[in-house]
Amino acid sequence: MNPLNVRRAFVYDKIINWFPGHMAKGLRLITEKLNAVQVVIEVRDARISTLFEPIAQKKDRLIVYNKSDLAHPDTEAAITKAFKEYKGQDVVFTNANDDVNVKGIIKYLAKKAKVSGTASEKELTTMVMVVGMPNVGKSSLINSLRRIGVKKGKAAPTGAIPGITRTVAGTIKVLESPKVYLIDTPGVMIPHIPDPISAIKVALTGAISDHLSDEEVIADYLLFQLNQAQDYSYVKLYNVKEPTDDVKVFLPQVAKYIGALKKGGEYNLPAAAQFLVKQYRLGKLGRFTLDDIRPEALEEFLTKEVEETASRRQQKKADKIEERRIKRQIQQRKWEEREMAKL
Repeated sequence: MNPLNVRRAFVYDKIINWFPGHMAKGLRLITEKLNAVQVVIEVRDARISTLFEPIAQKKDRLIVYNKSDLAHPDTEAAITKAFKEYKGQDVVFTNANDDVNVKGIIKYLAKKAKVSGTASEKELTTMVMVVGMPNVGKSSLINSLRRIGVKKGKAAPTGAIPGITRTVAGTIKVLESPKVYLIDTPGVMIPHIPDPISAIKVALTGAISDHLSDEEVIADYLLFQLNQAQDYSYVKLYNVKEPTDDVKVFLPQVAKYIGALKKGGEYNLPAAAQFLVKQYRLGKLGRFTLDDIRPEALEEFLTKEVEETASRRQQKKADKIEERRIKRQIQQRKWEEREMAKL
């Protein structure tokens, strides 16, 4: 395909937000439990860098990019270097299903163990909360940590459907000496994703329930990304005639390949779109990262994250000052009313 015929930008202006009641409840429970936690493990999908709620930044935080086996091979080195350079922070890339790099997380948690109990006991222990968006593999990571740390089996339910964990669970031991316990939490979306393209990326990786997004649009975005990378392997994979940048041409050919037909022989395009999206999520289209991992793009992303965090902190500080000022005014008014009543 001539690169000049490929779209230079993906045009989409619909914002996909998903923040149902169980997420709001989960976020409240996470906030309530946070005081008892020493470390937060924020799990992200290695194919995208969408941020979690800023509450995760109140504690010592380890960012774990899971599903690294599905991301482009250059992703780990690029993101690790950028975090070290612009934030002075280490990140870990894992494939929890195969226990990749999980021992490193265990060692990190052991170092973070805090002294608790009486002075005579001096028992080393640490409480860790695992947070992240839906379907990033939090429960798989917990099970992997448990397998490696205490040689025990599955403790947290897993599944391809986002939202398997609905409430903050009890503690799960993952290391005996020093004692390390994890708290599993429900996948929580950012209440508002302002950038429509970021929302599509989140949907494509499976963090948003499929029925809430237009799968044909998501399949179109996937096609756009493949063509931007000049990866035309889909031609051979699905017996497509030739590379195309037109999803209306592409989906019928995929539907024909998988035999997705409606009554009357019409191609079932939604089924073809669902098939393509699932193939991407399973890594059948190769190791493919959706975010730009060039150094300049990562610098912009991380600089923005630092600025937004500082801005949120300043706003919270200003809100608390204003809250105290109003409280003082109310107390002063009540005092004056009592004094007037004495006259």
